[in-house]
Amino acid sequence: MAEQTLAFQAEVTKLLHIVANSLYSRKEVFLRELISNASDACDRLRYEAITSPALAAGDSEFRVVLRPDEKARTLTIWDNGIGMTRQDLIDNLGTIARSGSAAFAEQLAARKSDGAEKTDDVSLIGQFGVGFYSAFIVSDKVEVISRRAGQADAWRWTSDGQGTFTIVEAERNGRGTTIVLHVRKDQEEFLQPGTLRRVVKAHSDHIGLPVTLAAKDGEAKDEEVLNAASALWTRPRKEVTEEQYREFYQHVAHAFDDPWMTIHAKAEGRLEYTTLLFVPTMRPADLFHSERKAPVRLYVRRVFVTDDAKALLPSYLRFLRGVVDTEDIALNVSREMLQHDPVLARIGSALVTRVLSELEKKAEKEPEEYAKFWATFGPVVKEGLYEDSTKRDQLLKLARFHSVAPEARKGEGAGDKLVSLAEYVGRLKDKQDSIYFITGDDAAALKSSPQIEGFLARGYEVLLLSDPVDEFWVTAVGPYEGKKFVSASQGAADLGAAPPSAEKKEAADSGELAVLIALLKQNLGEAVQDVRASERLTDSAVCLVAGANDLPRHLARMLRAQGQIQATPAGVLEINPSHALIRGLAKLSMNAGARGRLDDLGRLLLDQARIREGELPNDIAAFARRMAEVMTEAVSAKA
Repeated sequence: MAEQTLAFQAEVTKLLHIVANSLYSRKEVFLRELISNASDACDRLRYEAITSPALAAGDSEFRVVLRPDEKARTLTIWDNGIGMTRQDLIDNLGTIARSGSAAFAEQLAARKSDGAEKTDDVSLIGQFGVGFYSAFIVSDKVEVISRRAGQADAWRWTSDGQGTFTIVEAERNGRGTTIVLHVRKDQEEFLQPGTLRRVVKAHSDHIGLPVTLAAKDGEAKDEEVLNAASALWTRPRKEVTEEQYREFYQHVAHAFDDPWMTIHAKAEGRLEYTTLLFVPTMRPADLFHSERKAPVRLYVRRVFVTDDAKALLPSYLRFLRGVVDTEDIALNVSREMLQHDPVLARIGSALVTRVLSELEKKAEKEPEEYAKFWATFGPVVKEGLYEDSTKRDQLLKLARFHSVAPEARKGEGAGDKLVSLAEYVGRLKDKQDSIYFITGDDAAALKSSPQIEGFLARGYEVLLLSDPVDEFWVTAVGPYEGKKFVSASQGAADLGAAPPSAEKKEAADSGELAVLIALLKQNLGEAVQDVRASERLTDSAVCLVAGANDLPRHLARMLRAQGQIQATPAGVLEINPSHALIRGLAKLSMNAGARGRLDDLGRLLLDQARIREGELPNDIAAFARRMAEVMTEAVSAKA
């Protein structure tokens, strides 16, 4: 087949431009990424060869070979792994297959314009799983020659990183992939054996197969092994340094941050398996991908099997990275049968318990560090409250929330400190039998919501729930220590007597108020379910709440945005009898000649309540007209 020139995917073009024109303080990361990819290719062939031994026949000693050539100014990275077909080369090297590629380019460009440190660029590359392109950090041209195991044809992929690449038939002895980097003149240090030894020892010592440096005469027997070449998780914990853990985490996660927590343990007894799991410091870019899978690698007797074992870990722990190696599963089990393997399910259950226990210890011993974890991964962990009833008690202990308490009501930092449910319950008022909460899009905005004024005035603390999943788990968990969860923004509030410390405020005459409510109901019609005097308002004039049997208004807005419902149900308009505006309108309602004006004023009240809820008025033009008329009247009265 003749040589064919193809264009990169748009996001790849942006990425390559940034990589090729940036100077990084950690240039050697390119070698770590390419060695890691080669190791993965060998792992995948080792697994396929279990059921198809012919794929690895005649060359079963997997390895990665580095071959520098100072005269030609090239660095070759060779492996005898699974290899790639022509289409694999196009799919894997011509596009960014993982989700979030467009977001990657946008974030990277934004950091450039903001003058961010260039090392941040490297961390973003790791997050988005596009480490191959780091080859262009040191190269002005890259060639990839690959032959898929079991196939006779080999293919050459070539690019200078300027927007296109070429594909042409090639020759290669045996399966695997050869990457040839044409190193730029200013990066010739990476052609020096001493530099390669240092980089491999620092970044790839944990790779579980030999990484060798080819001798100048090319004889395989003279190759120098540069790494320990043993699976890190098989070593005793006391023999592994924090630096080795960090490098292994970055290898297995294709990340550049440090692990926030490391779990290295060996289980013996009815089930035997070794675990080396990491909690990242930074949020992976695909954390909210629709597939919601936990990409932890499963090994059986140190043979890589899959990184998509759905039975191993639940989706609410999908931020975990690492490996699980077991002796208790047959090596020849298919990936389809693996999802239903009862042994794997038992291992998975034990792993979840272990991970949650370690998080609980961290929360007790280092609450400030745990707060950072929760800010990053809490929205994901809370999915388990809704999905996993077997671990719900453990998850409730781990959950942390923003809240606003009466004493912090007007403070700048109100709601900034995270609280546990145990802490909330420990501060309950006498005879308080409910845990009050309010949901919305932003915790800071929820702090000033009119719907919680009455709760705070009576001394009740209110949880501020601002993650989408909060709308679902609060209805699924049931009472916590006998205290039921009650929404402060749904149904009629039964808060009892007025707060003893509250100022005595003049309220609208009961007869006038009744007339006002009747007129508002008549004028607003189907725009509201009901109009009633409020017990929850102390400072604001009005608020809009959901009926007792309706969806919470925040949830309804979410479902409407997703196209799952056609419209947000009409809410209940609550008015504050003690507010000067409501008192004035109540008096106005007794003037038969002015009642027509109440139509516009009532609709302004409803629009005000909608805006406080984060919604738009139903008719923005009419809202603007009414507001202009009211302002004109106010100005005229002052003139």
